Amino acid sequence: MKNNTIFVACDTSNLKKIKKIINQTKTIKLKIIPKFGLQFFYSKQGRKFLENIKSDFWLDLKINDIPQTALSAIDSLKDLKKCKYITVHASGGIEMLKAIKKEAKSINKNIKILGVTILTSLDNKSLKEIGHTKKVKQLVLKQAALIKKSGCDGIVCSAKEALMVRKRYKNLLIITPGIRLPGDSSNDQLRVMTPKQAFENKVSGIVIGRSLTKGNIRNNTKKLIDHLNK
Repeated sequence: MKNNTIFVACDTSNLKKIKKIINQTKTIKLKIIPKFGLQFFYSKQGRKFLENIKSDFWLDLKINDIPQTALSAIDSLKDLKKCKYITVHASGGIEMLKAIKKEAKSINKNIKILGVTILTSLDNKSLKEIGHTKKVKQLVLKQAALIKKSGCDGIVCSAKEALMVRKRYKNLLIITPGIRLPGDSSNDQLRVMTPKQAFENKVSGIVIGRSLTKGNIRNNTKKLIDHLNK
């Protein structure tokens, strides 16, 4: 079970809550890494905290811009020494992906660049409304090919597409959000699975937020451990 990487979504701008989430999800039974998104990164205390954090973390910025701007954004993060993962949108195109990969590796050779495909809050109906003609699975495979070709380290997709991607790309990191413990509400997520189902679909790691951070964090972490041990 220690080989299963869990990313806990620290979705708050409250530094006290962030520290509580990090401290109360610590366990020798699981590899749990904090994931920080735009909400915390943009907050008054967020950037400073990430400069001084002592443990590895994932910076989930989902960068999506013209190559030069994206490259400059990566360059501005070089003081975040413990940043081990960073996300970019596959929809930014292969030139952007390549530029980010090259710049990030020149700053920190150990950083992992993860290409984000279709957000787990979207489904086929949502894609049609946006203007896409392909269905979710088709588009995820198309974007996975782009991510692989660019040299990025991994892909972010829902667990529902993970097995399909794994069959085609054996060595790609596959990280899946939209994870809920059994019985928990899916909230704004549309493509959802349990942690155990996700790992059965050959993912490298999962992102879990409210199922861990809402309510008693230590009890929720124990529930996760018990769930994965069944």
